[in-house]
Amino acid sequence: MRRVKRHQVGDVNSLWLWYKTVNPIKVAFNFVVIYIARFVPWLPLKNLLYRIIGIKVGKRVSVGLMAMFDIFFPELIEIGDNTIIGYNSTILAHEYMVKEWGKGKVVIGRDVTIGANVTVLPGVKIGDGATVSACSLVNRDVPKKSFVGGIPIRPLK
Repeated sequence: MRRVKRHQVGDVNSLWLWYKTVNPIKVAFNFVVIYIARFVPWLPLKNLLYRIIGIKVGKRVSVGLMAMFDIFFPELIEIGDNTIIGYNSTILAHEYMVKEWGKGKVVIGRDVTIGANVTVLPGVKIGDGATVSACSLVNRDVPKKSFVGGIPIRPLK
C-alpha cells in the first residue's frame, strides 16, 4: 500500500504546473545540494547536506555515490539509523502524471540495506532490517526483516 495524497489538475499534464506545487527557489536550492551530495565521498558531510534540505537522516547512514533524492519534497523522506542506500538509487516523495500529481512520505527503517539502482516510490515504508535487492522497484511497503527484489518487488528467499 502506498500513502500518496493526490491532487487533480486541469487539461494540461501536471508536470507543466510543478512550480505551483512547490517554490522554484526551494527546488533549485534542493537540486544544487543533492547534486553536490551525490559526489561527496565523506559520509558525515553527505548526511549533513541531506539534513540541511530537510531529509531526516539517522545515525551512521551510508548513502552510495550518485544516489538521488526527491528535489521537490525532500522533507518527506526519513532514513533510519545504520541504513545503507546503494549506488545510483532514487528515492521519490512525489509523482507527476497527466491528470494529477501526488506526494507521500517515504520511511526507511533502521538497519535497512537498499541495493544499487533501486527506485523507491512515494508513500512507502521499508521496515527495520529489510533488504531490497539491486535494480528493484519498491512500489509498496516492505515488511521488517524481509528480503525483496524485482520489478515490482516481490519476496525473495
